[in-house]
Amino acid sequence: MFVSETHLIVRYAETDQMGIVHHSHYPVWFEAARTDFIKKMGMPYSKIEEEGAMLPLLELKCCYKEAARYEDEIIIKTQIKEFTPLRLLFSYEAYKNGLPRVIATGETLHVWTNKALKPVNIRKYSQHIYELLQRAVEE
Repeated sequence: MFVSETHLIVRYAETDQMGIVHHSHYPVWFEAARTDFIKKMGMPYSKIEEEGAMLPLLELKCCYKEAARYEDEIIIKTQIKEFTPLRLLFSYEAYKNGLPRVIATGETLHVWTNKALKPVNIRKYSQHIYELLQRAVEE
């Protein structure tokens, strides 16, 4: 299974009064990692949208295990956990660079739609997008 690594540096604006990353930033990091994953998979998300396919969010889960702080280098490991022609479930693991412990985990569930936000079967709607996803799952 293909796993993408996205590197981020914690910015001062992402920290709270206690000096740790505010919980609201992890979903933003997951989105950045998911976009990076799709690009590394072989097709930028902007091209997917140009073809009329959309991938709106249905569910978001996040579990916080350890604090991240200003200037920490964070690595988000992203992979496809489940894949059907209608839905796509990504999983995320966040690490501080150089440490083996996971500091946060997450999942996002998405549904394939057209631009009118009507659900579509991506295998029928865009065979090559489906094949890219299938390859990422099989790697």
